[in-house]
Amino acid sequence: MTIVFCYLIRQIMVSMLAVSSVLLLVFMSGRFIKYLAEAAEGELAAGVLFAIMGYRFPGFLELILPLGLFIGILLAYGRMYLESEMTVLFACGVSDKQLLTKTLIGALPVMIVVGATSLFISPWGMKQVERIFNEQSQATEFEMLAPGRFQNFTSGNRVTYTEALSDDKRQLQGVFIAEYDRSGQGVTLITAETGSQLIDEETGSRFLILEDGGRFQGTPGRLDYNTTEFEAYGLKIQSGEEGDKSLEEGMSTLDLWHSDDPEDRALLHWRFSLPLIVPIVTLLAVRLSRVNPRQGRFFHLLPAMLVYITYLGLLIVARDALADEKVPEWIGMLWVHALFLALGLWLQFGPAWLYRRKLEKEARAHA
Repeated sequence: MTIVFCYLIRQIMVSMLAVSSVLLLVFMSGRFIKYLAEAAEGELAAGVLFAIMGYRFPGFLELILPLGLFIGILLAYGRMYLESEMTVLFACGVSDKQLLTKTLIGALPVMIVVGATSLFISPWGMKQVERIFNEQSQATEFEMLAPGRFQNFTSGNRVTYTEALSDDKRQLQGVFIAEYDRSGQGVTLITAETGSQLIDEETGSRFLILEDGGRFQGTPGRLDYNTTEFEAYGLKIQSGEEGDKSLEEGMSTLDLWHSDDPEDRALLHWRFSLPLIVPIVTLLAVRLSRVNPRQGRFFHLLPAMLVYITYLGLLIVARDALADEKVPEWIGMLWVHALFLALGLWLQFGPAWLYRRKLEKEARAHA
């Protein structure tokens, strides 16, 4: 019998890993494209993109694993129903309770991983993302510059372009700079064949030394431009403002526990809710995976996914209500879990209970 249940768990885990991998690829690709667009605009350095995605990976994992397990059970057990493997198992003495118990035991490691990720690993990762964002906001224009691309830097309302840039970002080729004055009417255009970075050892200030170029200053639409040609021209490089961006998701669970802020308390309840999703969706999936061979392999997926979406949607609603102090904290988000736990128990044991009651009534009627 142990071999049979190992086979069941293996089927679930293979399906769960396959589904979770696809979902992670989809969600992380979408987020990566967003960060890539920010890097193209000069808001992030290209070198930190993979670090950000790596630190954000636990945050995606804690949301994807319960869904992957849910779909994995539906696919694995649904196939076994269609191919009559479940019929054979039930004929050999495997009961519904045994099937549910063993499936819940198999889902226990997933629950532990989701709990550890939600409570500890994901907040740590988001804290590192917060640190990277703050470091990027303090970076100089040189550190954010990318060759062959017009980039808008907020320090001085400056647009910078360079045809080529050395690996150490000290030497530039084909430089173009457009800088607007504070009134937004005048503009200064600077072009140069080459450029290099100079650091003042005493003050630590950075300067861009441009060579063999010209400077054009004036107001668009007017002809009174000041034109200057130069062999060398110095331009101070401004550093970004000190980063103070704070991500709520980066707060540790212990800090949330001691916080009295309603939004922090709602986030704390959310973190504890994620591992609770795992056994409840397992209970639901075991019953919803039952399929008639005549209905097709994927017929049961649509109603099952509607149940899962409703579950997750109500959790989000409960979190918002808790943050707005519309529900007492002792209730928190537990009412959503209790609702779907009751639904799962009814789907699993309700029909059999009703059938027994029917037989008892018929027996009393014939007595």
